[in-house]
Amino acid sequence: MELFLLSNGKVADDAPLLSYAHPQLHAMIAQRGITSAVLVPYAIIRGDHAQRAQDLSDSLGIQVRTVHEFDSPVAAIDQAELILVSGGNTWFLNQMLHEHGLIVAIQRAVRERDVPYVGWSAGCNVATPSIRTTNDMPVRSSVVLPALGLFPVQINPHYLDAHVSGHMGETRDERLAEFCAVNPHESVIALREASFLHVSENRLRYYSARGEDFKVFRHGEPIAAHHDVLAIQSLVPFSCQPA
Repeated sequence: MELFLLSNGKVADDAPLLSYAHPQLHAMIAQRGITSAVLVPYAIIRGDHAQRAQDLSDSLGIQVRTVHEFDSPVAAIDQAELILVSGGNTWFLNQMLHEHGLIVAIQRAVRERDVPYVGWSAGCNVATPSIRTTNDMPVRSSVVLPALGLFPVQINPHYLDAHVSGHMGETRDERLAEFCAVNPHESVIALREASFLHVSENRLRYYSARGEDFKVFRHGEPIAAHHDVLAIQSLVPFSCQPA
């Protein structure tokens, strides 16, 4: 199983999509001889799905087609050499995955056919057991359906621990601590911008283009910041390796 779980898609407005992970993504594509990918774009509510596919084609150097270009979304995944799941609204994305029968289709492609999965932001969220640690609004439904469960620990992408002057609402740290209080047997990995987790050949690595840490939230324990995935070895079934 190979997973790329990215916090975000871009580091700047004028940067190519996924550019901060290009070394690892291009190496994987070359090693596997991948020539095409299928994009699951449901999280993009107001954007152009075809343009997102073209941007990814330009960024990755392969042909990228959306699931809409196939006889059915399931047929698209069944033929995929590489699965790309875009960021956007996590609630809408997860509901559409269920409505189009893609939960099992993607699970089988990744686990049984070893098709690589690349998800950023919402696409990262839905790779975990549930979307309960998304930052997005439930624009269509308040029902929390199971997600793909490819990665066993909840992730909070776009993590930010800055305090905004004048903001009287709860901070991200407080919200994630609340999640752990309600779900004391679960943990959350918080990924900052331009960082990602990579699972390959049962090994887990962490990368940050900015050399920043990730944080781990666990009930009853201090919030811990780490650069080394060895710190979360007890949470995952993979062999944690330095980048």
